[in-house]
Amino acid sequence: MIKLLRVDHRLLHGQVAFSWTGYLDADCILIANDDVVKNELRKTTIRLAKPDGVKLVMKSIDESITLINSGITDSYKLFIVVEKVKDACKLASNVDSIGLINLGSAKANSETTAFSKNVNLSQEEVEMLRELIKKGKKVEIRTVPSDRPKVFD
Repeated sequence: MIKLLRVDHRLLHGQVAFSWTGYLDADCILIANDDVVKNELRKTTIRLAKPDGVKLVMKSIDESITLINSGITDSYKLFIVVEKVKDACKLASNVDSIGLINLGSAKANSETTAFSKNVNLSQEEVEMLRELIKKGKKVEIRTVPSDRPKVFD
């Protein structure tokens, strides 16, 4: 069962590893990221942030879609973390059981607009998210579980 799909450019760190995993009562974290699966340093860093008693899986975006749609993850309380809005949109578009995307942290750059203190989106990302909303997916902005979710529309 998918508990949440979160966009966080930092991937797995203290806030995600402990606050969100505990809040969701997740027993498995899936890091869906094309670069991480090829980068041993990033994999090692992510493994260090893993909470005890929680399974950690790192797969590419396409492998993640296949894995989830195969049913293998159905027995887990799955928390999916991606680095980019584009990746979240690809996952949500290809996995029917993803109903909610949480925007937690997206870096600012010259092409982005601030939607919250921690979430900065380009026009292209906004359009991708709006397309998902039209298809019935929900999108929220929330940094930590104790924050009130802000509906993205």
